[in-house]
Amino acid sequence: MAEPPPTGLSPPRVRIEDLHVTFKRKGVALRAVRGISLDIAAGEILAIVGESGSGKSVLGLTMLGLLGGDPPAEVTGRVEVCGVDMVSASASERRATRRRHLGAVFQDPMTSLNPTMRIGRQVGEAAGSPEEAQRLLELVGVPEPARRMQAYPHELSGGLRQRVMLAMAVAGSPALVIADEPTTALDVTVQAQILALLRDLRDELGSTFVLVTHDFGVAAQVADRVAVMYGGRLAEVGTMAGVLNAPAHPYTRGLLRSRLDLTLPRSRAIATLSGEPPDPRAHPPGCPFGPRCAGHHDACDMAIPALVAAEGHSGQVACILPPEPNPVGGGTTVAFPTPAVLPSSPEPVLRCGNVEKHFWVGRGFGRREKLAALRDVVLEVHAGESVAIVGESGSGKSTLLRVAAGLLEPDSGRLERADDHPQMVFQDAGASLTPWMTVGEQVGERLGRSIGRAERRRRVVEALGLVGLPPEVAGAKPASLSGGQRQRVSFARATIVPPSLLLCDEPTSALDASLAASVLNLLQRLRRELGMAVMFVTHDLAAARFVADRIAVMYLGEIVECGLAEEIVEAPSHPYTKALLAAVPRPGTPPARLAGEPASPLAPPTGCAFHPRCDERLASCARDRPTLLSVDGTKRRLVACVHVGGPHPEARGSDATGSEPTGSGGTSDRTVLELFEPVTGEAS
Repeated sequence: MAEPPPTGLSPPRVRIEDLHVTFKRKGVALRAVRGISLDIAAGEILAIVGESGSGKSVLGLTMLGLLGGDPPAEVTGRVEVCGVDMVSASASERRATRRRHLGAVFQDPMTSLNPTMRIGRQVGEAAGSPEEAQRLLELVGVPEPARRMQAYPHELSGGLRQRVMLAMAVAGSPALVIADEPTTALDVTVQAQILALLRDLRDELGSTFVLVTHDFGVAAQVADRVAVMYGGRLAEVGTMAGVLNAPAHPYTRGLLRSRLDLTLPRSRAIATLSGEPPDPRAHPPGCPFGPRCAGHHDACDMAIPALVAAEGHSGQVACILPPEPNPVGGGTTVAFPTPAVLPSSPEPVLRCGNVEKHFWVGRGFGRREKLAALRDVVLEVHAGESVAIVGESGSGKSTLLRVAAGLLEPDSGRLERADDHPQMVFQDAGASLTPWMTVGEQVGERLGRSIGRAERRRRVVEALGLVGLPPEVAGAKPASLSGGQRQRVSFARATIVPPSLLLCDEPTSALDASLAASVLNLLQRLRRELGMAVMFVTHDLAAARFVADRIAVMYLGEIVECGLAEEIVEAPSHPYTKALLAAVPRPGTPPARLAGEPASPLAPPTGCAFHPRCDERLASCARDRPTLLSVDGTKRRLVACVHVGGPHPEARGSDATGSEPTGSGGTSDRTVLELFEPVTGEAS
């Protein structure tokens, strides 16, 4: 039975009836979508939420008539879009429907844009004329659209490229736009801009939007309704507010409990879903979620539950269990282990003193320009503590991590490491593991050659057990593991010989909510049990607060604020930190927008790097470069802003009245040694 359109909206713009999609791989059937029926009304925003492998993207591609595959996918049922069945229609009819009525925005705009064509030409092909292309770029908020039309895709930031894709998607005011994970790889500030833009476009054009995402926080910002998918089926459908406040399906409750937010207790593990999503080659009998459900009983295996009206709820649910009285609260009560015993005054394992790093960028015809990736960075990481580095793309976070690892040499400044062999965990575990080597061979690489085969096997199994993987994984190849398992293998490889410093570069940004929570729990447990220091690069302030003792906020190659994680989150001082926190998705709160784009590191602005985007800027901010200064006279909270630190004459070289500068604004070597206090207490 199809979900009826919401009250007050026109008849369905999309009607899906008993849709099944099956792919064939080497003679094996992969059942990606299994019997979905759903109506999507004109002018609404529907979010499709679920873990990777749940069938969300396949459902979106079916609506677009873009299902590929060799051999082609087997599709049964109906997907009627604007009166055309995208299942039974011919290829020419599907193309005509896409051209007249449909638009699409995908996760990675760089792979969807032609790198050899200027932006104006690409948007013009969809818009019909250069004038209309410029109007569309203005509509989606691209600054200086006439100039941007002459740029190539690689010359734009990720947020601007996604805006260009939106401009192309809404050309001709389409009836339906499918947005497949359009914000997953974006910073929190750019994400807020894109989400606000989706709602604005819906209101202005009257188009229907289908937002495919694994993040309930993203969906809650813009969606009118939400459809929760699991194992190729719909688990729950309802209004966004209704599902958030009273989720009816155990899977929906599990997803909501595993969400990161800024209020999670840091001394206890985040609630996570146990087990793994079902294998599309062999779905379990009965309820797809049964093997992972805490309330599972024999009746759940008898038949697949139908999507029916939920008792006491406004939507529909596919579950035979009664709703829980406290649907979202509760969760795990598992506390993290006590941190390893450390010296009362731990020495730094990493010390960066006025570190600078530049890259030379080719500009054609033999010309090169200097890109300032790190500018006068001062930071210490002490034994046993965790420091998170946060900021937008291009702020220098990953460059700082690679300099700390020894993968890049600083151009100037001083870098000291207590250990010459820090270990790194990268964002894409699949790309960082060798595909033709077994897990055991890769995890055991860091063990000395003098260790015998039996002892090596024992140590590998022990390292895998520490990250929650069974011994048989040692004989597997990376391709046979899930994304979460591959990330755990990366941690096992990095910690089989515990380093004094573990460096993590966005290890959770591309993971589902439950997998991301599992990885963060693992990192917290490992660093406590092994006594490691951790540098954790992320653009997610909720993840940074949960993992870190201290947070350092970077902007355009500089640290603009640094202090205890709880203090940074509860009382940010720098305007940029305030903007990052305001852009964190919160249910029921419209996304905050940070105006403008970060300046190019090829030509950073004079004075305060953030001043062109700052609502609190003074005349002196454009002239005088800031210095990290203490907020309260202690070493635990440092901010680089003219509004912070009182009437210190050295603050940016000027006072708040805009008097002449009295110094260079740089941080002296003496200050480097005294700037940061160690944090050795348990994060709680």
